[in-house]
Amino acid sequence: MSVAIKVGDKLPETVIGPFDAQALERYAAVSGDDNPLHLDDSLAAKIGLAAPPVHGMKLLAAFEPMLKKWRGDLVLVGLSGKFIQPILRGETVTLSGRVLRASETEVFLRLFAHGAARTPGIIGEATLRPATSGA
Repeated sequence: MSVAIKVGDKLPETVIGPFDAQALERYAAVSGDDNPLHLDDSLAAKIGLAAPPVHGMKLLAAFEPMLKKWRGDLVLVGLSGKFIQPILRGETVTLSGRVLRASETEVFLRLFAHGAARTPGIIGEATLRPATSGA
């Protein structure tokens, strides 16, 4: 790794969105996840949401370009997340992260995606390795 990474280092925050109805429709068509909850205002309202939630996998996938921008010399080899609460259509999303473990061969991160609510929408983990390690 070119610049030393230390436990506790914070990644620069990345802001994405807001996603509108057309963006969610396009994602549903491309991903095959056409769950009406993500597309139908009345269905979302029936379960108490002010708007349809953004697809969780769309949000989880947004971490990859953030990580590449942070450290282009590292390759993402593992990504997972827990969906804590919905991030709704029309909300701006802030992605952030912190280094939990770091060595010459691997970096392990805790990731967060926050919408308008203070509680994270996603809490994730990522493992990165140097691009030259054959990852």
